[in-house]
Amino acid sequence: MATELEAKMEKAVEATHREFARLRTGQASPAILNDVKVDYYGTLTPIPQIATVKSPEPRMLLVSPWEKQFLDPICKAILAANLGLNPSKEADSVRIAMPILTAERRQELAKMAKKHAEDGRTAIRNLRREANDAVKKNKELPEDESKKQIDNIQKTTDKYIGIIDAALAEKEADITKV
Repeated sequence: MATELEAKMEKAVEATHREFARLRTGQASPAILNDVKVDYYGTLTPIPQIATVKSPEPRMLLVSPWEKQFLDPICKAILAANLGLNPSKEADSVRIAMPILTAERRQELAKMAKKHAEDGRTAIRNLRREANDAVKKNKELPEDESKKQIDNIQKTTDKYIGIIDAALAEKEADITKV
């Protein structure tokens, strides 16, 4: 049961990391475009599945679609995603210059990071509650064994919440760094 709980908590941490990757910092990160979807032959497909996304410079993204006919749809999808990015079409790629973040925008991003972290912590706490309920419902367990399992569940919860808190501190430092 402990390994199953840890696997679920690990997934909650991974989801939080994915949310953090989507937050735009001062540096260009290809992960920003992971959720931007393009109509690819009738199917909404994430940009990284139909193009190569690179960061040739710290403040620049370069999207090179495998089929040139998708240059315009990629530009439109990036604009429609409301990421605050302005793509420019070149011969066979889309160039995206990352605008400088204002202090106000940095504060908004820091708030969003805190919200994503809290969502991750809430997911972990919900998993803790479910595991504790399962232990309490098991009437076959002796009382001392039940307490030992609940203590282990709490230690696991604290470990994964600590991981999210450390990731949040790192992301906030990255966002607020000028």
